[in-house]
Amino acid sequence: MPIYEYRCNSCNRLSSFFVRSITSSLEPTCSHCTSNEMERRMSPFSTGKLEGNLDAGNDHRAPGYYNDPSNIGRGVEDAFAKFGKDMPQAIRDNIDSARAGEIPKGIDL
Repeated sequence: MPIYEYRCNSCNRLSSFFVRSITSSLEPTCSHCTSNEMERRMSPFSTGKLEGNLDAGNDHRAPGYYNDPSNIGRGVEDAFAKFGKDMPQAIRDNIDSARAGEIPKGIDL
């Protein structure tokens, strides 16, 4: 019994839909504004209890999340921290360059 996640093209909010089987038909309607202009999103796998609060400002799926330069590389930093590994200096330098609005070394546009 899958749960599908959709983003509303009208209000940009997420809605989740529980269906009986993967073959069940679904006509999603936004649970926030009742629009039927919905776009299916890739849902994250269940990770159990999440640490911290995933409000709209910290949710990488939220529109505009990566418009804030401080969020660039946050997933990489979190992964190194989660596994207790030291981040190589080259990766740290690339993240810092990207946050400063510079193109990291070795990337050609």
